[in-house]
Amino acid sequence: MNEPELWFTERQTQNLSIGLRVAATLHTEQTPYQSLAVYDTVEYGRLLVLDGCVMTTDADEFVYHEMMTHVPLHTHPQPRSVLVVGGGDGGVVREVLKHPSVERVVLAEIDERVVAVAKEFFPAIAQGLNDPRVELQMGDGIRYVQDHPDEFDVILVDSTDPVGPAVGLFQEPFYQSIYRALKADGLMVAQSESPFANKQIVHDVFHIAKRVFPQAFLYLASVPTYPTGLWSFTLGTKKYHPLQDVSDLRLQQTRYYTGDVHKAAFALPAFVRQHIQE
Repeated sequence: MNEPELWFTERQTQNLSIGLRVAATLHTEQTPYQSLAVYDTVEYGRLLVLDGCVMTTDADEFVYHEMMTHVPLHTHPQPRSVLVVGGGDGGVVREVLKHPSVERVVLAEIDERVVAVAKEFFPAIAQGLNDPRVELQMGDGIRYVQDHPDEFDVILVDSTDPVGPAVGLFQEPFYQSIYRALKADGLMVAQSESPFANKQIVHDVFHIAKRVFPQAFLYLASVPTYPTGLWSFTLGTKKYHPLQDVSDLRLQQTRYYTGDVHKAAFALPAFVRQHIQE
């Protein structure tokens, strides 16, 4: 008798789901903040799941982490101090550390179990978390931002979806705190969901950033396991323009990000451009 197939299915919207065939369940637990699971999938390797939602996979994590990081860090001419809010898997931290100017990276993650599980099951993603330049702050990222004005060159908001402890990361008071936590020429990027599956969130986050910062921009990347595969990022900047002030490329070992991709990511399809202008 054949063994039954095991599948992980994420219900991404009320009418859309993604399914991945699972070779093995590696870890499950209920943390103080969320359910956490790690699966070994046939198609995408290891999969990290929080509250039933795909956070990252071995196969496509580089797209999200590189685009979250290298677009803003190449826009800023000399990023030295960087704050990552969320991102307990360590992928964004790993990419930030590739920039030679960076002297300090703070990871503000509310759930210490995400960090511990990432170190155990995703060592290639979490490899930077033990770097001496990295400071781990286990606690509320919103409060941390509020308590550290005028401190960072770049802030990266690597949040989960706007549910549970992440709801406040999508609201205007948080972006105002980010503005205050940045230095006079600082800039920020936040993941802002899918233009197909989360149109209202994309619109709202972009317009919050537009109200708070002198300049705001939306850019896109293709992340296969995220809803619809098309993902958006919102950049708010006090001074530097992501297409006019781009520093020379400091990196050679990237798998998705290039100088051409940096420019092309801001070339929005007509329907996305129209949506954020409404």
